[in-house]
Amino acid sequence: LGSTQELSKPRERKFLNWLDEVKEDAAAIFLLGDLFDFWFEYKHVVPKNQVRVLGKLAEIADSGIPIYFFVGNHDLWMFGYFEEELGIKVYHKPQVFEFNNKKFFIGHGDGKGPGDNGYKRMKKVFTSPFFQWCFKWLHPDIGVGIARYLSVKNKLISGDEDAKFLGEENEWLAQYAKRKLQATHYDYFVFGHRHMPMEIPVGNDTTYYNIGDWINHYTYGVFDGISFELKKYTNT
Repeated sequence: LGSTQELSKPRERKFLNWLDEVKEDAAAIFLLGDLFDFWFEYKHVVPKNQVRVLGKLAEIADSGIPIYFFVGNHDLWMFGYFEEELGIKVYHKPQVFEFNNKKFFIGHGDGKGPGDNGYKRMKKVFTSPFFQWCFKWLHPDIGVGIARYLSVKNKLISGDEDAKFLGEENEWLAQYAKRKLQATHYDYFVFGHRHMPMEIPVGNDTTYYNIGDWINHYTYGVFDGISFELKKYTNT
């Protein structure tokens, strides 16, 4: 959301409709990052055009349904606004959850595994306190404008460079999951970041899922208490 008004509005309507549907029986909602094309929390300013989404998330959180947000490479500059104003728990690293004796390893997925080397170098700059301090002194109209330009033009940031299936053996998040399994058993690895829905077995009774995106696929994952599966949202 937020790349351009023309592209974002239809996605926003669809996402809000989805939230209204799932809030009826959701025990918890996990958002795995890159919800916004760009997000930076200035001291007194939040990015324009997300008010409906922020209001809906606050409404759901206020109703007692926990929401967990994992920052992505587009919206990693979160410094407390979601937690203080919306009541949403924010994670900057993958986390482990257990539901009905099923163990989940959940995160955005950026910078994990043997690939993504260019982005790994870039992330060190983006997460540098000095870089963040410098950026906040730009006027928001300038800072957000630069960020949105780079989001489209820089393939490392936009993710266009990674938006193709590499094969089960070459998917670096699947390789990352296999390495994690050498130390601890997990039933499910669930990530975003790769822009396409995937379901890849990575061990005995263990599956890696990528939940896809809401630009081309409109997919999401559901755990019903017994098993996890990917679904596609088709309502408008």
